[in-house]
Amino acid sequence: MKTLSIDPRAKALIFDLDGTLVDSMPLHFMAWKEVCAIKGLDFSEDEFYALAGVPSDRIFEIINERHGTDFDPATHSHLKEATYLKMIDQLKPIDVVLNLARKNHGKLPMSIGTGSPGTHSWQAVRALGLDQYFDILVSKNDVKEGKPHPETFLKCAEAMQVSPEYCQVFEDGDPGLQAARTAGMIATDIRPFL
Repeated sequence: MKTLSIDPRAKALIFDLDGTLVDSMPLHFMAWKEVCAIKGLDFSEDEFYALAGVPSDRIFEIINERHGTDFDPATHSHLKEATYLKMIDQLKPIDVVLNLARKNHGKLPMSIGTGSPGTHSWQAVRALGLDQYFDILVSKNDVKEGKPHPETFLKCAEAMQVSPEYCQVFEDGDPGLQAARTAGMIATDIRPFL
């Protein structure tokens, strides 16, 4: 089995949250299914995973474009997050990634860059005790442009005071990997290690 490791060039580490540090994707998918069913839409797992890392309000815009629905992105994003939060006690860490973070805590600056809302992300981080390893979290509330735009990861680099080319990003979604590459960072897809 392949081992997840730090690139020799890396001077700082950035982790996506959902699907990378925490196994929240099944819970997020259940929340999406529940909210999309309000308008009679059967939101597919393939479509959900293809949009991994994209902020929820933008996902609702994409759903409306693709399916001719009339979700209000802001209202339904809040509803989707509230639905997800009801299940937060079922969260589990992704050990292969969390172990890497634990090993490098105190050795390299680390941060979380997520497309989820900040308050909900911090709730997930605290629920799993990850706040002992991370004090920098850049969420969708902190940026104008979500992934695949590089702004989230660039703000992480700025907060850690490390140049982008020395930041290694750990991601499970194509939009996040694209954001890392666009930012000039070392992009690491964690999916082969799961």
